[in-house]
Amino acid sequence: MSYRRDNRPSRSSLLDGFDSLEEGGLRASSSYSRDINEHDNDKAIETLHDKVSFLKRLTGDIHEEVESHNQLLDRVGNKMDASRGMMMGTMDRFKKVFEKKSARKTCSYVGYFTLAFIFIYYLIRILGYFTLG
Repeated sequence: MSYRRDNRPSRSSLLDGFDSLEEGGLRASSSYSRDINEHDNDKAIETLHDKVSFLKRLTGDIHEEVESHNQLLDRVGNKMDASRGMMMGTMDRFKKVFEKKSARKTCSYVGYFTLAFIFIYYLIRILGYFTLG
């Protein structure tokens, strides 16, 4: 409790401004503080207006960026759909080829021939390197 009493202003300090109140001194200081407050408010409004304008431009830029990205994603999605269609067609053709046993044998022979060709190519290349080097 003593802490509260120490921070309270004394009666004499409360009544010090009473004389100036009767003489109009308090009104003058209040008018001056109103002018300062209006000036500060005008500054704050101007600053707020600048910030709002900046945010409006920023959101406009973000909107344009989002729109361009959406268009890009739409184009990529359309190309992916087209690729999927081509792949499905290719897979269907492979299924048709491998459904027949003779076609399956032919494809395996082509694969073996390709592997043998690649093996012989690299073998000749390596042997040629040793004979020249």
